[in-house]
Amino acid sequence: MNSAKFYLPHSLLCLWFLLCSTALPVLADNGMDERRRLASHPSTSVEDLRQLAGDTDWQVRLVVARNRKSPVDLLHKLAGDPHPQVRIGTATNLNTAEATFLLLARDNDQSVRSVVARFEFVPVSALALLAEDKQAEIRQEVARNLNTTPEILQKLLKDEFDEVRFLAGQGLQRIREEGQ
Repeated sequence: MNSAKFYLPHSLLCLWFLLCSTALPVLADNGMDERRRLASHPSTSVEDLRQLAGDTDWQVRLVVARNRKSPVDLLHKLAGDPHPQVRIGTATNLNTAEATFLLLARDNDQSVRSVVARFEFVPVSALALLAEDKQAEIRQEVARNLNTTPEILQKLLKDEFDEVRFLAGQGLQRIREEGQ
């Protein structure tokens, strides 16, 4: 009988440890999921979006960057986020201002600049900046963008890379055909 008293507290301790070690990660994950849900919801207040933009989880900040209700100044702040996916989310938000696109067009990460160059609603000023990018792949994306102006395409016709020149020529041809 004494041995039963000895093992009962130990068994309870083991059970408590087992529950805590499995339940705590689930609870922590649910909190992150809840913050992501809140960050994506259209009725989330601007004040809450500002608070969520400072979250330690980059995926929460990404959802804030994608939220169409995020104000222009908050998007500009998120354009400087350390995680490239957050900056990409900012680049694809329809609320992003021209000044922010210009900042993103100078991003150190090529994947961010590539998304900016491909984005349908990127301002022409950002395309002009990206047309001078050091990476030929970025200049190719500019040449492919349907919003690239004939003036920018003319500059790209003089590019050192054949593929960039070829795509610029195609873009000018498309513009000529659309004008007829």
